[in-house]
Formats: sequence, C-alpha cells, structure tokens
Amino acid sequence: MLMGTMTTWAQEAIVFGKVISSDKSEIDFATVYLKGTNYGCTTNEKGIYHLKAPVGTYTLIVSAIGYETSEKQVVLTGGERLKQNIVLKPSVTELDEVVVVSTGVSRVKRSAFNAVAVDTKEMQNSTKSLSEALTKAPGMKLRESGGVGSDMQLMMDGFSGKHVKVFIDGVPQEGVGSSFGLNNIPVNFAERIEVYKGVVPVGFGTDAIGGVINIVTNKKRRNWFLDASYSYGSFNTHKSYINFGQTFKNGFTYEINAFQNYSDNDYYVDAPVQDFATGNLNGTYQRVKRFNDTYHNEAIVGKVGIVDKKWADRLMFGFTYSHMYKEIQTGVRQSIVYGEKHRKGHSLMPSLEYSKRNLLTKGLDVTLTANYNRNATTNVDTAAYQYNWLGEKQPMNSRGEQSYQYSRADNDNWNGTLTVNYRIGKMHTFTFNHVLNAFTRNNTSLLANEEQTDAIAKKTQKNISGLSYRLMPSEHWNASVFGKYYNQHVAGPMATTANQDDYEKISRKMDAFGYGIAGTYFILPGLQVKLSYEKAYRLPTIEEMFGDEDLEMGEITIRPENSDNVNLNVSYGKSFGKHSVYVEGGVIYRDTKDYIQRNVTDLSGGKYAAAYTNYGKVLTKGFNLSARYSYSNWFSIGGNFTQMDVRDNMKTMIGTTVPNLAYQARMPNLPYQFADADVNFYWRDLWEKGNVLTLTYDNQFLHSFSYYSQVIGSSSDYIVPNQFSHNLSLSYSLKNGRYNLSLECRNFTDEKLYDNFSLQKAGRSFYGKVRVYFGK
Repeated sequence: MLMGTMTTWAQEAIVFGKVISSDKSEIDFATVYLKGTNYGCTTNEKGIYHLKAPVGTYTLIVSAIGYETSEKQVVLTGGERLKQNIVLKPSVTELDEVVVVSTGVSRVKRSAFNAVAVDTKEMQNSTKSLSEALTKAPGMKLRESGGVGSDMQLMMDGFSGKHVKVFIDGVPQEGVGSSFGLNNIPVNFAERIEVYKGVVPVGFGTDAIGGVINIVTNKKRRNWFLDASYSYGSFNTHKSYINFGQTFKNGFTYEINAFQNYSDNDYYVDAPVQDFATGNLNGTYQRVKRFNDTYHNEAIVGKVGIVDKKWADRLMFGFTYSHMYKEIQTGVRQSIVYGEKHRKGHSLMPSLEYSKRNLLTKGLDVTLTANYNRNATTNVDTAAYQYNWLGEKQPMNSRGEQSYQYSRADNDNWNGTLTVNYRIGKMHTFTFNHVLNAFTRNNTSLLANEEQTDAIAKKTQKNISGLSYRLMPSEHWNASVFGKYYNQHVAGPMATTANQDDYEKISRKMDAFGYGIAGTYFILPGLQVKLSYEKAYRLPTIEEMFGDEDLEMGEITIRPENSDNVNLNVSYGKSFGKHSVYVEGGVIYRDTKDYIQRNVTDLSGGKYAAAYTNYGKVLTKGFNLSARYSYSNWFSIGGNFTQMDVRDNMKTMIGTTVPNLAYQARMPNLPYQFADADVNFYWRDLWEKGNVLTLTYDNQFLHSFSYYSQVIGSSSDYIVPNQFSHNLSLSYSLKNGRYNLSLECRNFTDEKLYDNFSLQKAGRSFYGKVRVYFGK
C-alpha cells in the first residue's frame, strides 16, 4: 500500500508561485491552468497559487481581468515542486478580452455590450482612412458628400452623424476641427478601432444613441520606432504619414504623429448645367469635371511624459496643431455649383493624460484626461460671379454665391474626463465616469476694414455622470447595470424680428436620467449570446444648435432625443485544424422620441441649406449578419449584410390631429439595406523568408433609397439608385514588414456612386503607397 502511494506521488508534480503585476502588487483571483488540460486553479488574496498535475511538458496559462495573458512552458518532473512566479502586464485596452476571429475584425468576448474591434494591422499598407477601415464592422456604412476632405458621416445600425460619438483613446472628439475627422486620419494612426453598437458602457460617459467609435492608439512600451509612408493617386491626391517615438529604461517617453492630405478632387460627375441666357437648368445631365474642390490638411500630435512609475502608470502631456483649407464645390444639392467659395482654419490643442492602477488601494484604477482646443474657422464667400458646372461665369448683382460673407468663427472647447474603476475580488466591479464639456463660439465679420464681433456669443456646457456595477461570478456569464445623469446649459442669440436684424440672448437648461442593463452568457464554448437594454438620451450637438455659420443652420431651441434601445447578438467561432469559421447575427430595436432630423431647407434665390429639427417619433427595427471563413494563413473570405428600417412613427402631424401621410414610411435619406464582402490571398515567404504578397478583392453594395419622403412619390428624381462597387489591392511586404509597397484600384468598374442628397462621388481611381517601419 505504501509502495502504491509512493509510485503515484512520484508520477505527479506541483507547480506553484506568485502572480503579481508590473507594479509589484499581488493579483488575486487570477486564473491559472495548464493549456489543453483540466488542471487549473485560482490565486488567493495574496496572489499565490498551487497546481498539482501529472509529469510532462505543458504551457502554463495565467490570466486576469485587466491584464495581458501570460503563457510559459514548464516541465514537471515526478516528485518535484516547481516554483514559477508570474508578472502580468496591465492591458492597454478598456475591453475585457478581444478575441481575433478573422483578418480585420474581432469580437469583444467577455463584455456584455454589443461590441467589435477592427484591427488595422493588415490595412496599414493601404491608403484607407479610419472611416474606410470602419466599414469592415457589421452594420457600419460610410457616407461621404465627395472626395478627400468632404463632409462625412458614419452610419451605424440606422443611426448616423451626430447620433454616433467618436473618441480617441477614450477622449471625446467634439469640437476638434475637421482635420481630425475620421475620413482625414490615416489608418496607420490607430492600432485598432472599437465599435460599441447601441447600448454604450458608462466608461465612455457619452450621450450617444446610435453607438460609440473609439480609436485606440498603440500605448505599449516600445524602444525607438519609426513608421512612415507616402501615397499618390488619382485626382492629384497626396497622403503622407510619420510616427516615431521612444521609451527609455527610466520610463521617459515621447511620441510624434504627423499626417497630411492633399487632393484636387477634380473627378467627373453628372450634373445639370445652367444656361445663363435663359437662367434655366438644362434638363439633361452632362458629364462635367469638378473645378473648385481642392482640399488639404496638415496635423501634428506631440506627446511627452513618464510611464511605469509607482505613482503613475502613464502621465503624458500633449500638444496638437492642425490646419486645413477646403474649396467648396457644391451646396447640399449637386444642382448647386460654386466657383470661388472656400473655407480655411486651424486648431491648437494642449492635453493631459494620467492613469494609475491600484491607486492608494488594491483594485482602484483611475484615468484622468483634460484638453483645451482653440479652433478658428474662416468662411469666405465674396465672389461677384455666378458659375455653372462648365466653369462658365457671369456677373451677379450682389456678391456671394451662397450668402455674402467673410467671417471667422473662434471656437473654444474645454473637455475633461474622469473614470474610476474599483474591483472587489474577481466578481465585482464598480465604474464611475464624469465628462465635462464647455464650448464657446464668437463670430467675427471681416468684411469691413475693422473687425466686427457679434455681441452675443454662443455657449454650451455639458455634464454627464455615470455609475455602473458588473457582476462576473464565472467565465460563463456576467451582467452589468448602470445609470447616467445628463445636464446641459445652452445660451446664445435668437432673432426677434422676421428680417433677423435684431437679436436677444436666450438661455435654457436640460437634464435627464438614463439607465440600462446588459448581460452575456456562453451557451457552449465559442457560442455566445448578448442582450442589452438602455433608456438613452442624446443632447443636441454644437452643429445642431449653432450650425457651422455657413451651409448648416442651427436651432438653439432643439430638444434632446431619448430612446429605448434593445440589442440582441449571437456569435459563434470555431477553429479546427487549419480551418476557422465565425458567424454572428444581431437584432436591433430603437424607439426614439424627439428624433433630431437633418433636412434640406429652401432659401431665397434658389439656394439651399441644411437645418435640424425635432421630429416626434421614429421606430428602428433591423438586423445584421456577418460571416467569415479562413484557411491556414493564406486565405480568408467573409462579409456583412445589414437590413435596417428607420420609419416614421407619428400617427398625426406634429402638434395637430391631422393624420400623418408619412406614418410608417421610411425616414428620408437613410440607406436601409447594404452589404460588403472581401476575399484575401496571402503568399508568405515569397522569394525570401519574411516576405508576404497580399491580394485583396472587396466590394460594397447599396440598395436604392429615397432622399425625400416616400409620400412624395417614386420619381427617379428623388431616388438614389442601386450601387455595387468593386476594389482591388496588391501589396508586397519585405523583411518582416520593414519595407512595403502597395497598389490599389478603387471602383474598377467605374460605377456611379451617390450618397447624401444625391451628391456624386469619384469613379474609377488608382493609388500607390510606399511604407517603411523600423523598430519592434
């Protein structure tokens, strides 16, 4: 009996040790197990673990919420006690866990919120912008009014524009200027892009109804590195990017990001040409070349600070400068053409970022950010001539192609965020977030010899506070409940006469409470279901209240939107041998009141502008599907499909008992069915080890939709047609990514592409890019 016991003991071994973080604090309730086996345990309150297993060679896996997973090979010998202390690095992401399921798109696995992450790594040799990269995510649609630098909106599950909020590293991007619009930032700027659809976590402290986009930059500690690229293409388009920096052994770090875009945007469109002799628009559309649409912007972001100290994981001071120049070819409708109208501006933004895990006590994590942005935008519309699409011109009786102006808008924007997480063991996490945003705009006319500043400034201050609790009793399920408080104060001028020649200052306050719940459950390994609900509010934005002082007309009395949002998502991922499959489906429901709608408004003289109004009730129902298959590391195919109906839910006309003829009709100018797909081939170690040749084909389909209310009729004049575009790209990477060359052909079938209110986009185009990367 004793011999049998000794034999069993000799065939087993013990591995033990302590799990700590890089700041030397113990990590309790960390998961420790041997890969591919059922042998595992968790650490105690002092971070200590003991694990008994048969002799053999294993991979020891150690993971904990908020930390990067550690993998280490261990050899267990009979009767041995093997000591293995493990140091875990804090995760650079706010997400619980990101599991890559295919090239490009990842699923945020443990999070109860419906979220995906777009990995930009395989796009960094392309000329894509961040907005173009986002179209790989399910339910996302990019809407642009033209070429490089044009007005852009991202549509997410039926909501677009101001309904979707944008962050960079968790910092709101309201009021930062057009140079930092997602269609102007190169894809290399980000390590990944997180997309939260519908219900939004408290940690972002935002008032989005449609969802949140968070641009995540690379914050990992790196030795000296350099990433630089230049591209040239159709329409005299130049784009360049450089990013370099270094972290020293003592923790001192610096980083520089700079990028530039330039394009003549002189592509061909089909447009009606005005006959100056009769003053009428030619009923037949002609193929004409854009001639007043040059755009360029330059931006530089510098950061310097300290990382990995006892008193701070990260303390960074930053400074951003950007400049832009934009010629304006059309108004909100393509029948309007301008020949000299343009806009220019610059922005200065100092910033501060501080974060510390386990501040003062174990489990207390704090992140603080603050920035001030001074943005000046000058609108110039002083031409004495009227133009048509052929570039012909005739004198006008008065100056100004849209409205006579030469004015500067000085925008001052203060922003601060505070996020506090408190973890109690493994099961409980509390999160508090507060966002403060204060904005002031002063308008100054430059038409006279002496500048004339408006007597009444436009101001808004917004405070949003949120508190959430997450329960995570096991790896199989978790749930979160949360509440949010919204407060906004608005002040500005309002016209007191019909001629709008006299103004008085008005002010108002708005506040509201929101709440929600989200949960996730793993039915089987790889099969996950997520369900979330939120009573959400969205406060009016600066543009909706104050306009852009040019083509966008604000409405200072506009009310906040509120919505009941429900999201259901089911996903399944499986790898077997060299094969990998991933499928997911989501159902979306939004019941929105005081929906803020952007409409085209007729002005005198046959001119148009965009205006915002509260439109009663809107109901959104829809779904999206996503699937991908990959074989080994040389082939991948996948795509997304979205069907999203956004319908008028007002039975009677607003403020009356008259039946609403548009009841249950689709809301105008909103695509409701679209899809995309891509196929990728990889030839690795081609001609030399470490080289990769990549061939990618992708496409985008858009079903026709009406840009006016359906009750007007089905005239083709009001319909944006079906569109199906195709793209090809070829890239060759040498020396493990040190040197990279790529060629692209976009819209190679020369499909006629349209978007907001029938504005036409570019046809077939070609681009080439050179990129170098040094460092690790």
